[in-house]
Amino acid sequence: MLANRSMPRCTVIPVLGYSDVGQAIDWLANAFDFTLRLRIFNHRAQLNVGDGAVVVTEQHEDDSLGSQTHRGGGPAHSVMVRIPDVDGHHERAKQHGARILSLPADYPYGERQYTAEDLAGHCWTFSQSIADVDPKEWGGTPGRI
Repeated sequence: MLANRSMPRCTVIPVLGYSDVGQAIDWLANAFDFTLRLRIFNHRAQLNVGDGAVVVTEQHEDDSLGSQTHRGGGPAHSVMVRIPDVDGHHERAKQHGARILSLPADYPYGERQYTAEDLAGHCWTFSQSIADVDPKEWGGTPGRI
């Protein structure tokens, strides 16, 4: 799999929503000894956890639904999985009944991704590195990569 400086190297990455990303970074670093890998403006961050990673994203309370969502309207918790072929994976998931939430698309941080919901309503984002992009090129602020 292609290495990309804008993505953690681990295969499975939990994505967790918090009301204050900066406060979450500080708390997770102090309480759990996580380290900041990459800060993405004020709405997202990647944290190192041993040889793994966690993505922290801004969440909002959706008063109409009584549920929490991250910035952009998705669920407050999801799992990101790095794979070698997003398009093939997307086709397979679709054939087996996954509800596709977002079609495969290329992003400026060097990833091609799509998002699907599984049979229990869990949200999964599948990501393929398509370029090695320095986070500074798209506005990321590196911590300890």
